[in-house]
Amino acid sequence: MIITETPLRVSLLGGGTDFEDYYREHGGAVLSSAIDKRVYVIVKRRYDDMIYVNYSRKEIVERMDDLEHDLIREAMRLTGVERGIEVTTLSDIPDGGTGLGSSSSVTVGVLHALHLLRGYRPAKELLARQACQIEIDILGKPIGRQDQYIAAYGGLRYITFDNTGVCVHCVQVPDVTWRRLNESLCLFYTGQSRQASGVLREQRENIPLRLEVLRELRCLAYLGRLSLESHADSLGELMHRGWELKRQLASGISTPQLDAMYAAALEAGATGGKIAGAGGGGFLLLFVPPERQQAVRTALAGLKEWKFNLSPHGSRVIFEYEEG
Repeated sequence: MIITETPLRVSLLGGGTDFEDYYREHGGAVLSSAIDKRVYVIVKRRYDDMIYVNYSRKEIVERMDDLEHDLIREAMRLTGVERGIEVTTLSDIPDGGTGLGSSSSVTVGVLHALHLLRGYRPAKELLARQACQIEIDILGKPIGRQDQYIAAYGGLRYITFDNTGVCVHCVQVPDVTWRRLNESLCLFYTGQSRQASGVLREQRENIPLRLEVLRELRCLAYLGRLSLESHADSLGELMHRGWELKRQLASGISTPQLDAMYAAALEAGATGGKIAGAGGGGFLLLFVPPERQQAVRTALAGLKEWKFNLSPHGSRVIFEYEEG
């Protein structure tokens, strides 16, 4: 039996520039961090040749091709695990549509566990690259490439994209800044889930019309890195500018209800923020000085706050037992 633990993430700046349609010609950059909310994958060999998969539902099939869970099916295919297996996924957050990169965390975590089952210890880069291959190249999901890399590598990262590939940089943050970030970043669940694919598809189609917006978003990620390597105080303002720009990428990124929540948070003392992930629902990520957080909680009464911290850990094995 093998259990892997793979982090979810908060994308701070630069989202949208990690689409291959954009970065292959113009270059992209994001600032993103793993958090201490996780996806767990349990993999166990079975005594028979059946395939059992447990998530929000249960599947029992004889053939890998009959699995409806596309991420697990393609991870099995890619790693050569075809039968006689049980896979279970568990998450610290609600299922789907949260904007915290859960699909990519599942893909990375399943790949990690299946490789180990085959006796191979994969490098972080391989996990991220294969997760992108599954989600984007094989399944054709209209997503970017940051979530897979932050899930595999963990930590606070500045990730760049161009026609030569993806480069993951560690952001060297002073201890005082790391503490300030953890004290100031807040997550509130909006109670509105959404299917990210429609928003992301429109966003990708709009790329030729939004080149100037995307260029500024890429620059904000770089400025955010510079800010964090010295202090964190300007991150809220950068996130606010990033949210203003990101709303221009597609029509479904925000809604009147989400705009009202965000405006209430700013009025109460938040210096910036964004809807996590593709937008349209899920989590509201805010940068709030600690002395103003109670006022923000009051302004957002009725929304569940999810306490979290940034995490240095990427996908890792937390249990491994060779059955024999």
